[in-house]
Amino acid sequence: MVKKVIGKFEVEYLQVLDEEGNADEALMPKLTGRQIKELYENMILVRTFDDKAFSMQRQGRIGSYLQVKGQEAAQVGSVYALQDKDWLFPMYRSSGALLARKQPMHLLYLYWGGDERGLKSPENVNNFPIAIPVGTQIPHAVGAAWASNLLGKKEVSLVFFGEGATSKADFHTAMNFAGVYQVPCILVCENNQWAISVPRKIQTHSETIAQKGIAYGVKGIQVDGNDIFAVYKAVKEAVDDARAGKGPALIECMTYRIGDHSTSDDAKKYRGEKEVEEWAKKDPVLRLERYMKKKKLLDEAYKKKVLENAKETVEKEVKKYEEYPAPDREDIFKYTFAEMPQQLKEQFEEFKNG
Repeated sequence: MVKKVIGKFEVEYLQVLDEEGNADEALMPKLTGRQIKELYENMILVRTFDDKAFSMQRQGRIGSYLQVKGQEAAQVGSVYALQDKDWLFPMYRSSGALLARKQPMHLLYLYWGGDERGLKSPENVNNFPIAIPVGTQIPHAVGAAWASNLLGKKEVSLVFFGEGATSKADFHTAMNFAGVYQVPCILVCENNQWAISVPRKIQTHSETIAQKGIAYGVKGIQVDGNDIFAVYKAVKEAVDDARAGKGPALIECMTYRIGDHSTSDDAKKYRGEKEVEEWAKKDPVLRLERYMKKKKLLDEAYKKKVLENAKETVEKEVKKYEEYPAPDREDIFKYTFAEMPQQLKEQFEEFKNG
């Protein structure tokens, strides 16, 4: 762990794997070769899903889409530290995290195709639906963690958000509650340097996001978000502490949004190509591949096979999505309330008989 002094505050900064794929063995988390391959295969699957989703949006086969590209390590590394019983609160750029948390891929395509049924969580996995408004998922995650305490369950909540969300009231309300009640919640900020078209330096005067935990009595740590080992290590330690009753943590993953904010955006209008090129050199997939080659966990045959498998999986899941049956129009009545009120029952009867 490197302690980096930034301005007036001392902030812990964690990097295990440098850009050339060299690892600090003293900091390496306990992972087997098979687990490292599993992380890699998940990252390749996420990127393949992501590339296909972007292509499908351009073809009119899904709606507006927000790419994960460049942030795979922050998402896959984080959720790898969770158990199925734990609670995940995703935001609109969390498709990678959901895939790594067993959300069926065809259902994610269904969601991005405009059908909310795509966010139905698999049995025995606690994934909340994607939050579109900026920051609203953060108090939800803290509330779920508080409920875990009240019920005496050893369940942890993990929530993703961008650095722009830390300038919203939802973040501050949630942080204050999390600190006061020491709830088992891990708050993962994917600091991808841009809050849509607003750079980090002009949307908050804080020199790091991690230091925002100080005021609320919440541990804050900044990690290299393109280093999957650093992300996993930081989140795993925070999850273990939270499960043991030691309270919440704020983890700032320093990463980068390689693509546009969304398929409705053109990032060339507000950021330079040189910046994108510099961050592309820090690509989390390439970094892990360099490490795996050094450790003889990856060769060209394996790399090719992983990509082929990912493409085959994606195409099968796209086919499932495009063949998915249309929703029943009666569902709009059936699933609005837990128990249908009288007025809605009358409207429902008119609809059926109309």
